[in-house]
Amino acid sequence: MEKLEVFAMNFLLGSLFLLSIVRGSVAETLAQNDKQALLDFMSNFPHLRSLNWNEQFPVCKNWTGITCSEDGSRVISVRLPGVGFHGPIPQNTLSRLAALQILSLRSNAINGSFPLDLGNLKNLTFLYLQYNNFSGPLPLDFSVWRNLTVVNLSSNGFNGSIPPSFSSLNQLSALNLANNSLSGEVPDLHLPNLQVLNLSYNNLVGNVPKSLQRFPKSVFFGNNESLLDYTVTNYPVVLVPNEKIPNSKNVGRLSERALLGIVIAVSVLGLVGFGFLLFVCLLRRKTVDGFPGKLEKGDMSPEKAISRSQDASNKLVFFEGCNSAFDLEDLLRASAEVLGKGTYGMAYKAILEDASMVVVKRLKDVNVGKKEFEQQMDVIGNIKHENVIELRAYYYSKDEKLMVYDYYSQGSVASMLHGKRGENRTPLDWETRLKIAIGAARGITCIHTESGGKLVHGNVKSSNIFLNPQKYGCVSDLGLSPIMSALAPPIARAAGYRAPEVTDTRKAMQPSDVYSFGVILLELLTGKSPVHTTNGDEVIHLVRWVHSVVREEWTAEVFDIQLLRYPNIEEELVEMLQIAMSCVVRIPDQRPRMSEVMKMIENVRATDLTNGATSEAKSENSTPIPSSPGT
Repeated sequence: MEKLEVFAMNFLLGSLFLLSIVRGSVAETLAQNDKQALLDFMSNFPHLRSLNWNEQFPVCKNWTGITCSEDGSRVISVRLPGVGFHGPIPQNTLSRLAALQILSLRSNAINGSFPLDLGNLKNLTFLYLQYNNFSGPLPLDFSVWRNLTVVNLSSNGFNGSIPPSFSSLNQLSALNLANNSLSGEVPDLHLPNLQVLNLSYNNLVGNVPKSLQRFPKSVFFGNNESLLDYTVTNYPVVLVPNEKIPNSKNVGRLSERALLGIVIAVSVLGLVGFGFLLFVCLLRRKTVDGFPGKLEKGDMSPEKAISRSQDASNKLVFFEGCNSAFDLEDLLRASAEVLGKGTYGMAYKAILEDASMVVVKRLKDVNVGKKEFEQQMDVIGNIKHENVIELRAYYYSKDEKLMVYDYYSQGSVASMLHGKRGENRTPLDWETRLKIAIGAARGITCIHTESGGKLVHGNVKSSNIFLNPQKYGCVSDLGLSPIMSALAPPIARAAGYRAPEVTDTRKAMQPSDVYSFGVILLELLTGKSPVHTTNGDEVIHLVRWVHSVVREEWTAEVFDIQLLRYPNIEEELVEMLQIAMSCVVRIPDQRPRMSEVMKMIENVRATDLTNGATSEAKSENSTPIPSSPGT
């Protein structure tokens, strides 16, 4: 009996092991099939922006715009907006992704008819093909996609009638067919879950069917006027977030007195509303020059800057190595948070449709034309160094100039040094500060070698320094001074970084970068801001204060009290102080070059600390952790 039980157990374990092998083999085969389908799609579909779809790398972890199922066996999402696809979608490519749930190819230049072979995608739930150049009729039978929840085919050239088969999509919650050339009557769509509808600006005629009379008339604007000849009978749906239109059901005839009361009430509400709107506009002008909660199109001036009909060439320009799949429309729709106001404009954290985060820097006072702007962006965007935060993309129009960076969740060195000292905040130890100095020195040295050794950072300060994956300093917000108007008076907290000659001439040079970097070294050593106040509200400039303390030979009084807890670092602190003091001398020609400063800092601790920066960075390929450059 025992032998039988042992045999049964071994048989069961063997079967489970064999089953796991078979499952793994099947999953690998499915993933490989999806991979080949995507490769065929890319190779047969011309596009302007390069994709990092490499056959040698796994699809699910590395490929831009691709999301897989949890077990990694199937591709479930393809999001490639604004990649520059042009021409018709190649047949028998995407249609082989049988598990696909989300397809977003919006904001490209795709033409041809609606790809009927997408009917093979039985699991398709979200379909975004807006802002392309599709033409011809829509598919007659939408019932093949019975799981569709959101369909957006707006701003194309589709013609013919609206297929009545939309009525079979019981899960459909949003349908947008606006800005096409659809004609005929609007079908009676009995869709109980439909919350968002837009059929505006087509060639539709006839009357609005009863099933759709719960929607506001704005969803039918731009068609035959007969479509507007109805009374909204029931409108419980939400077309604008947090805004509901009350039901107007059972509205009967009103007496003259009631009508007069309504007119007076509406007039008063109108005046109150106008006053409130005026107050909000004035308040916004006084507070933040930007978009405090959302990158709304109004804030971004789309009527001129982002109008696809007026200037279709104004799109985000991406640099090689950017693995994110997003476009200008994503940024406009993104939830945004103000990170801060810097010398050259506001910086925002934008949360994109796929939950990834980027930093959008909105430049102000750009003083050059499009050609010069693009040339400078090319210089900045092509700098690839482990201690320089890469520019991922930029946007130029007459009214808006944007730069896009990775988001760094740890925050800047300024926030680490001077942020609120709460329970969860750990003071920076000396080794961390030393690595920050080494990395930042390397980054600025790299910048000074670009453009024939003439490129200037122009805005060196601790709020523009972050930590790369190896915890070394990494600089951002570089190279903008040549394209900006005459250097504006600095924000109070930034005034302490400016070299004397910059204050006089309003022109940044490489020696002034050295001065600003010297101020950062003093920040790391003292823990104090470049400009700060005492308890008596006396304004203290860090450079002057350090000079006065050193002159009185009270050098030990300079250093951050947090650093004095660490043993055997006194000599390193004094040596770093001497380097900082050489950087902040008043006469520019007497300051060392940045390459010399870098070597001096690396020699402060001649151990594996400095060697490790290069080896670690090479092994990790310096992929940034998502933070917030450019404030």
